[in-house]
Amino acid sequence: MNAVRSGVRIGLGYDVHPFAAGRPLRLGGVEIPHTRGLAGHSDGDVLCHAVADALLGALGLGDLGSRFPDTDPKWRGADSTELLRLVCTEVTAHGARVVNVDTVVIAEEPRLAPHLAAIRASLAALLEAPEGSVSIKPKRAEGVAMGGANGIAVQAVVLLSLGESHNEERGS
Repeated sequence: MNAVRSGVRIGLGYDVHPFAAGRPLRLGGVEIPHTRGLAGHSDGDVLCHAVADALLGALGLGDLGSRFPDTDPKWRGADSTELLRLVCTEVTAHGARVVNVDTVVIAEEPRLAPHLAAIRASLAALLEAPEGSVSIKPKRAEGVAMGGANGIAVQAVVLLSLGESHNEERGS
């Protein structure tokens, strides 16, 4: 593999999960009060999944499904914050750091505005990035993209800095 020694890389991630009864709803590692959670082989945290996918994509390392396949029982019920941490460890091992993350959470329900600060803080901590570099924008699909209130989709874009210069920027 030819590693990029310096510069910036952009990654795009996407994930979607349908609602499922009897599961907690987690977004960005935060449990959100709701009548249903999200179905999935792991805990179904679509926000963590989309961000992890974007991080992997920025470095040309495939996608979340290839790293943690739903055919592997090892990952059944996995905590998505741990999956994101494993991806972040790989990002760091490639000499990169998160500059910023911008996400769109597409959901008819529940209302996310009361939970945005907690989700943003959780995601920033997971990424070891300043809260000001993490954006979470809830959007309603107006009954179109999701076909009603059937689930939640997330789009994520990340900007990574590669190379030795980022250590000086962080004060290391």
